[in-house]
Amino acid sequence: MTRQDELHPTPGAVKNRKRVGRGDASGHGSYSGRGQKGQKARAGGRMRPGFEGGQLPIIKRLPRKRGFVNIFRIEYQVVNVQQLNVFEAQSEVTPKALLDRGLVKSNQKPVKILANGELNQPLTVTAHKFSASAKSKIEAAGGTVAEVALAADQRE
Repeated sequence: MTRQDELHPTPGAVKNRKRVGRGDASGHGSYSGRGQKGQKARAGGRMRPGFEGGQLPIIKRLPRKRGFVNIFRIEYQVVNVQQLNVFEAQSEVTPKALLDRGLVKSNQKPVKILANGELNQPLTVTAHKFSASAKSKIEAAGGTVAEVALAADQRE
């Protein structure tokens, strides 16, 4: 077993840092790898990203906006039908119950039930929105579906 004072990195794993401005014999003397004169040779002489030497940058030459953002978009939290199998038969599934089980992350956003997977027991499911096939799967399993209206703070 090696002692702690005998440990060392594998050969080639550690390189010495480049020490510039330490004489011409070092290979990085006089201009220190900066070339001659000009903005990039000076202290603090760095340009911001996208600077093209005063030429109109490409980001400004391109058309400014494309498309639009729909301000009326409602972002739903999605729960699939197969995820509802964690509830006991005949139980009531509400957005609060989904939050308690960790199936949704927030009470602020509305919940939409989608039809991926199969439902094994009858449940009373209450949510803000249902896909048509999810509704039919819940009812086929002997459950009921109830839609809740969106609250004013959930419309954002």
